[in-house]
Amino acid sequence: MTDILLEMRGITKTFPGVKALENVNLKVKEGEIHALMGENGAGKSTLMKVLSGVYPFGSYEGDILFKGKACEFKDIGSSEQLGIVIIHQELALIPQLSVAENIFLGNEQASRGIINWNETVVKTRELLKTVGLSESPNTLAGTMGVGKQQLVEIAKALSKEVKLLILDEPTAALNEEDSENLLNLMLAFKEQGLTSIIISHKLNEIMKVADSITILRDGQTIETLRVREDQITEDRIIKGMVGRDLTHRYPERVPHIGDVLFEVKDWNVYHPQQAERKVIDEVSFHINRGEIVGIAGLMGAGRTELAMSIFGQSYGKKISGQLFKEGREIRLPDISKAIDEGIAYVTEDRKEYGLVLMDDIKRNTTLANLWGISKWFVVDDYKEITEAEGFRKKLNIKTPSVHQKTGNLSGGNQQKVVLSKWIFTGPDLLILDEPTRGIDVGAKYEIYTIINQLAEQGKGILMISSELPELLGMCDRIYVMNEGRFTGEVPRAEASQETLMKYMTKSRR
Repeated sequence: MTDILLEMRGITKTFPGVKALENVNLKVKEGEIHALMGENGAGKSTLMKVLSGVYPFGSYEGDILFKGKACEFKDIGSSEQLGIVIIHQELALIPQLSVAENIFLGNEQASRGIINWNETVVKTRELLKTVGLSESPNTLAGTMGVGKQQLVEIAKALSKEVKLLILDEPTAALNEEDSENLLNLMLAFKEQGLTSIIISHKLNEIMKVADSITILRDGQTIETLRVREDQITEDRIIKGMVGRDLTHRYPERVPHIGDVLFEVKDWNVYHPQQAERKVIDEVSFHINRGEIVGIAGLMGAGRTELAMSIFGQSYGKKISGQLFKEGREIRLPDISKAIDEGIAYVTEDRKEYGLVLMDDIKRNTTLANLWGISKWFVVDDYKEITEAEGFRKKLNIKTPSVHQKTGNLSGGNQQKVVLSKWIFTGPDLLILDEPTRGIDVGAKYEIYTIINQLAEQGKGILMISSELPELLGMCDRIYVMNEGRFTGEVPRAEASQETLMKYMTKSRR
């Protein structure tokens, strides 16, 4: 077919002990947005790394045809020469360099080894305008928000005369407004004839922009669907991803709510660098035993800052207010004291703050509670393996061994390791900050089930999420935050997306 831009045939990729891809086939039509979907560990990112030359020719089996010609990419530069450009989930901008320097890094506008800065700046302005940014080319990349950095990455791709743009979880770290802008930009590019491949777990986004969807499961191609022609629904995509109907996105639970477990009164926090800027302003709330309490809010509302400031004052300056556990006032001046008091915090950034990716699963599982596997200050290796193996089975962490390097796991399984680490500390209160960010619907369901089990054991759960359906599906009560203050408290029976959004946009008085 002449309209096929890319074809991948029989792609098989094996890592030591694991077959990541097995005879995978993919066809992408010219000028379309093609979605690649599947559970964490299904092989989506691996397939795109094969395509872009991250895994070079010879390290996999199968064929890649681009515009009908066989390709043997030895590195990323080889694929980029043909106009195949990948933007990874972890942005690769250098914070200390300007936008212009980042865009043309490795692709300098130079003559005889001398960079033409006037040409660089002029071309940067044109590229920024194309992606809808008005920032100066001299702006340092590190001073920009994540949404704008994502657009700079796209501008960088456009500077390489991209013909096939690959976006790996492009909206995972974006708020709703930035996500919407990025999706609209993709649609605009499609109108101009640009072909895109998008990897995403957000079904509503895929339904909005995708023309075709290829589903992978366990490293194999399951099917390719034409969104408009086949009248595809979200439930149909989920069935292809997980191999079964998922009739309920959230597991059923009958709450057994007990007495007040944890209470915060008149909590104030100032910015760590800007001494006069108040980030958290007179916040008070409580959590009962066996209760799942949510915090909703737009990006920048102060949700993560609140959680971190409570958890051993790991964020902020001039912190004031009172903390009570079961009616007893407690002080948490550092993280060790917070752990001793039975409080755990699952960070929103598992790769940066939640895990040591270069270390194995067993070490990550026990890291926050070494006393639990030690005797006379010496780690008991057998007990460490036993505890980690217990969590591997209980949380269904998909790995052949707890000796596996944590960085080799899929996002959903990494998140389960983070949960294992904090559950092993024996907490009474778990603070979960974006606990399902960047993971698929199947893994989400498993994590929701774990959260429900913890609540059933009488633990208190504080759940921060940017996904309103997640809060509505999981929480008994929801506090709503805007500009560092709580603007509303909504019980489950009265909660709706419209109600929460009204409080999320409520201005300070």
